[in-house]
Amino acid sequence: MRFVSWNVNGLRAVLKKGFEDIFATFNADVFALQETKLQEGQVDLDLPGYHDYWSYAERKGYSGTAVFSKREPLQVLHGLGDDYLDAEGRICALEFPELWFVDVYTPNAQNELARIDHRMQWDDAFRDFCKGLEEGTLPDGSSAQPKPVVMCGDFNVAHQEIDLKNPGPNRGNAGFSDEERGKFSDLLDAGFVDTWRSLHPDLAGVYSWWSYRFNARKNNAGWRIDYFLVSEALRDSIVSAEIHGEVMGSDHCPVALELSL
Repeated sequence: MRFVSWNVNGLRAVLKKGFEDIFATFNADVFALQETKLQEGQVDLDLPGYHDYWSYAERKGYSGTAVFSKREPLQVLHGLGDDYLDAEGRICALEFPELWFVDVYTPNAQNELARIDHRMQWDDAFRDFCKGLEEGTLPDGSSAQPKPVVMCGDFNVAHQEIDLKNPGPNRGNAGFSDEERGKFSDLLDAGFVDTWRSLHPDLAGVYSWWSYRFNARKNNAGWRIDYFLVSEALRDSIVSAEIHGEVMGSDHCPVALELSL
């Protein structure tokens, strides 16, 4: 089963840069987007053979997630179950017979960590949400069948120094603060596997996001902040994990995962 995730930083803009051709090339079973930056009805997108599911932010032109799936899911969740945290369309979760698929666009802590308290609240709630799905508890408190979780998206954090080009100058900045890195460690410690790093434990210089400034992408001065994580029960099912830096159109590139299920 092949999964792809991409922060498109505005789907309407990327549609003008060949999105549909890129999408077709991957031939994913499930394709997740973050930062769609649109409301319902603002794009005319025809992807034959796929069901589409969208989570929109209340604020126009901001945030948003979407998932396209060849199979129709059993159900779809559009939030963590918290009205305050769910106002920005950051979650789109699909239940399939064998697993939960969770698409997430994690809040940015912003300059000088202006939004770090919100970010910490989000990280805790997101971890509880994913563990709940894994253990068979839905956000409304109702019971469901326990099943493993595949989560992906822009987590807005480089976990270790190997995950960004210039760790020293960025220590303490948004995306590489001790607080954010600690919460990501908590997520892994809760029983989830960073699929790319599990296959490439010592590989440096591979990133998924580059600033638009200072020729960052040309110089590969990037950050790895886009991930696929899976429940520990799926570790042995990981076939491949890829970061497609050759794909242009956004300041992020797509990341992919293949599982043998």
